[in-house]
Amino acid sequence: MNKLDITLVYDYNYWANARVLDAAARLQPEQLSAPAAGLSYGSVRGNLAHILGAEWLWRMRCQQGKSPSSTPPESEYPTLEVLRARWADEERAMRAYLAGLGDDDLQQIVRYRTTGGKPYQNPLGQLLLHVVNHGTQHRAEAGVALTAYGQSPGEFDFVVYLRQQPQPS
Repeated sequence: MNKLDITLVYDYNYWANARVLDAAARLQPEQLSAPAAGLSYGSVRGNLAHILGAEWLWRMRCQQGKSPSSTPPESEYPTLEVLRARWADEERAMRAYLAGLGDDDLQQIVRYRTTGGKPYQNPLGQLLLHVVNHGTQHRAEAGVALTAYGQSPGEFDFVVYLRQQPQPS
């Protein structure tokens, strides 16, 4: 794993997040926060807040060596506009962090505690990849709910992202 690979998957991650957020923006406010079957965090807004919270939590662990005991509650994002603004801030912070890393940094061991307090350690590159993979699961759940509301985010497979990128000639 190298910095180029990590940068690529994070570019994909933020592209996919934008697709889901754009679809969520087409919902009525009550649909955004309504309980929906199949969502790990209750509603479309709940799932999106969880993805964002997890991205923040893992950046704190990896960049700052802090292990927050929880992610911010969904109530911190009363509207989609607030959620989007906070996500834009987090994306800027993560991209700045990633920009400062080198290939060797991705092999460094990160020691952290889970939200339950249990200690673990993993190489930084694996944890950064986990963040994107974790978001994929919850975006997929949100995508099913959005589609049920008639607001499909469309395809957000990694290969779809790659096909939309400029190709070398």
